[in-house]
Amino acid sequence: MHRTVGQYRRTSRFAALGAALALALIAAPVHADQPPNTAEPGGKLPGNVAMKLVKVADGFVDPINVVCPKDGSGRLFVIERPGVVRIIKDGKVLKKPFLDIKQTVVSSFLEQGLYDLEFHPKFKENGQFFVHYSDMWFNGDSFIARYNVDPDDENKADRKSVKVIMTIDQPYANHNGGELVFGPDGYLYIGSGDGGWEGDVLNAGQRLDTLLAKILRIDVDHTDSDRAYSIPKTNPFQTPKQQMVLFGVSEEEFAKVAPTAKPEIWAYGVRNPVKMQFDRKTGDLYIADVGQNHWEEVSFQPANSKGGENYGWKMMCGTHPFPIGAKDAPKVGIAPIAQYNHAKDGICVIGFGVARGPAYKGDADGVYFFGDWGSGKFWGVKRGDDGKWVMQEMADTKLMFTGAGEDEQGNIYVTTAHANYGGPVNPEDNPRGAVWKLVPADQVPAGAETAPLE
Repeated sequence: MHRTVGQYRRTSRFAALGAALALALIAAPVHADQPPNTAEPGGKLPGNVAMKLVKVADGFVDPINVVCPKDGSGRLFVIERPGVVRIIKDGKVLKKPFLDIKQTVVSSFLEQGLYDLEFHPKFKENGQFFVHYSDMWFNGDSFIARYNVDPDDENKADRKSVKVIMTIDQPYANHNGGELVFGPDGYLYIGSGDGGWEGDVLNAGQRLDTLLAKILRIDVDHTDSDRAYSIPKTNPFQTPKQQMVLFGVSEEEFAKVAPTAKPEIWAYGVRNPVKMQFDRKTGDLYIADVGQNHWEEVSFQPANSKGGENYGWKMMCGTHPFPIGAKDAPKVGIAPIAQYNHAKDGICVIGFGVARGPAYKGDADGVYFFGDWGSGKFWGVKRGDDGKWVMQEMADTKLMFTGAGEDEQGNIYVTTAHANYGGPVNPEDNPRGAVWKLVPADQVPAGAETAPLE
């Protein structure tokens, strides 16, 4: 936990001054260019972008993500929240699961469970994949573990191969984040929520001495002496051990000093980044960050980023202060590229991904799609030639979006589940969920089942 100034005090007033300075530096912001604007619903994307959702398979227990191994097999892996991973092959769901760790995963609350699975970029050669889940035996703490595929069966994980890579203490049962995604640089990016309850009571968003409320970046191919992974040398918050120099140091140099910062941090000031995706063409990162009581937002990190962005939480929620009625509140961090209001458009943003596959040639190319778990609406957002972001509603469906992923060709798939927030205790009692494919409206196959509309 974060120590108080009193715990740092010594008899010398200079020691007390140094303690206060060290605490102030915990949240020293790293600035980046602000996006040109924040788009809201009601815009019109350039050209004629019209999309439909076509059902691929159903019968899943709280499916919350879909991923592919990019090994040429054409398989899709569907993550079920209670701790099971199932395979769709040749359009059919295989009877036997790829992985079943229900006895390890706690999933009695909607925001806990098996969050995600991500295959190593060299999975075809090394057979490694990673999972992120809330561990039953450690009171819901987040575990990131590595597994290998069974050498004798490509449709089965070798459960005995498990190795825990990282753990994140979770003080409450919600806002755990959970996303895993390998970046173009080969590093593993981790979405970590603010730890729960409401309103970021730990102030984790603006603190750098905690892994909560962050985008983390680690190297899983190498280890440090005290970690099962290593820290990329280009991560922004690394202060080497050094002698203290009080005078003759510029303010710019002091602003970069963060002795208590966690070196795994890549960006901070996020609330609950349930989904984030890289643009496979540009390398830009899109972060769907679930908001508080009034606004949902999509944040953006350009491919040329050096990391260290502050996305504002809990000082900001979208472009608005937190709490919403705060007067003369300072604007902190980088504004999102898109946002929408709970009163009209939804309550929980879920990122789908950037359309880059052959099926999305034309006007849809480069559009980032995202939807809302509560309202069933989904949108597309893209930056125009004038540099401004535009957000257009694609459809108002009866679905409850929970996650998404893409196949090897870049086709986007979306998971839906009619899960009840906070219950029932047994996810098996929820209505079954499904996987849908995002398809241009003029390419929907004859007779295909499409998402029901409101």
